[in-house]
Amino acid sequence: MKPLRLGVLGSGKGSNFVALVEAIRQGEVPAEIVLVASDRKEAALLEHARELKLPVHVCRRGTFRTKLEPEIEKELAEALVSAGAELVVLAGYMRVLKEPLLGKFPGRILNIHPSLLPSFPGLRAWEQALQARVIQTGCTVHWVNETVDGGAIIRQAKVPVKAGDTAESLHARIQEAEHRLLPEVVRELATGKIPWAEDPRKDGGRWKD
Repeated sequence: MKPLRLGVLGSGKGSNFVALVEAIRQGEVPAEIVLVASDRKEAALLEHARELKLPVHVCRRGTFRTKLEPEIEKELAEALVSAGAELVVLAGYMRVLKEPLLGKFPGRILNIHPSLLPSFPGLRAWEQALQARVIQTGCTVHWVNETVDGGAIIRQAKVPVKAGDTAESLHARIQEAEHRLLPEVVRELATGKIPWAEDPRKDGGRWKD
């Protein structure tokens, strides 16, 4: 089977990226990472990628905190296309995606979010869960569209909220679940066991006839 070509975007430590890399190295996920990109030049994710000798792309500095300027996002989209990415994985990427990326990869961008969506979208979802006093939360892999954390849900993993949990302890357990769930979803997309948001063949994707 031809490996699924992945572009990975992140803004921080990159623990989900590392988990995905390890699953690929162990032969659990038939994929290869063709580009690692970040909106922050100091992101640890980039250091991990460089250590692994993977191609990286660092976005130019913009003026907005929550999104990239259209021209900067267009450069990112073009870098992913040039690298041959078939699926874009958001692994702790903290910018809202707009048309340049959504238009280049329709139905081919997924995100992992630290809650059971649609509950607790947005930032620091584990703190939202604690404040709401729910008995369980978890993580969600979903397709990305123009609505923040609003795309179709692919798969979820539940995590109990324990008595005495702090934001840090709960977040750590959610991340453990994320590190299992994200490689699982990528593997099943690569092997056709779960459906893609759109048929990639219509715009030159991996199952092109």
